[in-house]
Amino acid sequence: MAFISELTGKPVTDIDGVKIGVLKDLVARLYKEFNHPVVDAIVVQAKDENLIIPYTEVVVLLAASISLRQSQGAFPKYNAQDEDIYLVEDVLDKQIIDTDGARVVRVNDIELVRVNGNIIVSNVDVGSSGIFRRIGLTKLASKIIPGLRKEPNRGCISWDFVEPLRHNQSMRLKVPADKLAELHPSDLADIISDLSHTETGEFLDNLNLKQLADTLEEIEPDYQASLVKDMADEKVADILEEMSPDEAADLLAELPANRSENLLELMDDEEARDVRKLLLFHEESAGGLMTTDYVSIKPNLTAEQAIKKLREIGEEAELIYYVFVTDDENHLIGVFSLTDLIMAQPKEKVTEFMHKRVVSVNLRDQQDEIAQVVSKYNLLAVPVVDDQNVMHGIVTTDDALDKIIPTSWKKRLPRFFGTLK
Repeated sequence: MAFISELTGKPVTDIDGVKIGVLKDLVARLYKEFNHPVVDAIVVQAKDENLIIPYTEVVVLLAASISLRQSQGAFPKYNAQDEDIYLVEDVLDKQIIDTDGARVVRVNDIELVRVNGNIIVSNVDVGSSGIFRRIGLTKLASKIIPGLRKEPNRGCISWDFVEPLRHNQSMRLKVPADKLAELHPSDLADIISDLSHTETGEFLDNLNLKQLADTLEEIEPDYQASLVKDMADEKVADILEEMSPDEAADLLAELPANRSENLLELMDDEEARDVRKLLLFHEESAGGLMTTDYVSIKPNLTAEQAIKKLREIGEEAELIYYVFVTDDENHLIGVFSLTDLIMAQPKEKVTEFMHKRVVSVNLRDQQDEIAQVVSKYNLLAVPVVDDQNVMHGIVTTDDALDKIIPTSWKKRLPRFFGTLK
């Protein structure tokens, strides 16, 4: 095992022991039979030029002096390819995304191991040990930093997750679909906040529409607008359809009016209608804060029928805080929780176990008033009605308390309460 920081700068000698230069870089390449890149050539900084010498000409690499098989001038030409990875130039000191820790970190060193005569890139070191190694203070650091001696590789990340990005000379961890599915949208949002604009665009391209919509919902609307600025309108419209109506309305409000209107025209008619409705209200009123994604059923159903109904609409209503009971004119007449439903007898009518005294807010109520209601009654969501008690939507806890607690804490509220999933 060795690190690239321990190899660069070492003298390179030909078969006669004549020094031809010092090691400047290693060129690695991916092969089907290996999971990690294999060192395929070395870059030697000679007196007047940089020489790229095939690794087959190297007698020994992991030694005090790197010796070659032939005299200078007799080395075969290296067949460079676009996929070649220059470990120092392309990887060292570049940023990567650590999907496990949901953070952006820098590559401080690169670990190499010998496998069946080949030199394999095994890990990238993003910890402090890589920095101390490069400045020659490894022994001192192991004495003053607890645990460094016992866990010298604790800051290392396997190359299994690393993929170079060529266009902007940065790196990121490869994020396959199954790995992305494990990350919470809040973690993805944290990662995005640490990336440059170009890197963010490349990262977002790896997300499917649902993941992209969920992640954008964890970001402030003004930053959302900057992220979708250069996206095609068709893609943005698809994202808006995946977002909850209130979040979609917030994003559209941050965009130029002509683009917002064009996006609404591209959206599904029903989705666009819900968003247009929200845009009619002041952003700090119940009408502006509410989402039209809520679950309601008719009072003549039994508990058994209500459960069947929820199963039918469960995929569309991703978050179910409460189930609201409305009549044919959509007047709000009751509410029950999933616990109430589960505890009811199968043939029991909804009207028998629903709560008839429903706490609600009016479309025109302001955010401070709504927050007080949510806090007083310890609600996860509060229904929004008009003067005729017709239900229009719900305001969720995080939106209601936006003014009272910081946004960073608001996003950590338990959105999972009441979910069917």
